Amino acid sequence: MSNAWVYVLRCRDGSLYTGWTSDLDRRLARHADGKASRYTASRLPVELAAAWPMPDRGAAMREERRIKSLPRADKLALVEAHSRSRLVAGDRAGTVKGRLDTLADANLVPRERAWR
Repeated sequence: MSNAWVYVLRCRDGSLYTGWTSDLDRRLARHADGKASRYTASRLPVELAAAWPMPDRGAAMREERRIKSLPRADKLALVEAHSRSRLVAGDRAGTVKGRLDTLADANLVPRERAWR
């Protein structure tokens, strides 16, 4: 299990939100509940577009900063490359819960922590 994650969310208005966390499933649930950030709370629903495991918090913070500094076109290309390299779980992959299930299916998040 990774100690930290960098993730990109796609918001209802098409904007992208990048963040890092040490507990991906909990953070995604907070985003879905509108409690994780003001930015995403005003743009619900959000969907997980990409998530990358990081070796530690410092690496996650550096990668978050790097991604945030990219132009939008580069962020979209990064998300697209990530989605092409991932196992797609059919039509349920477009929701936060579906993406959590997909992460669990790919053994990136333990099944018991995938969704509460």
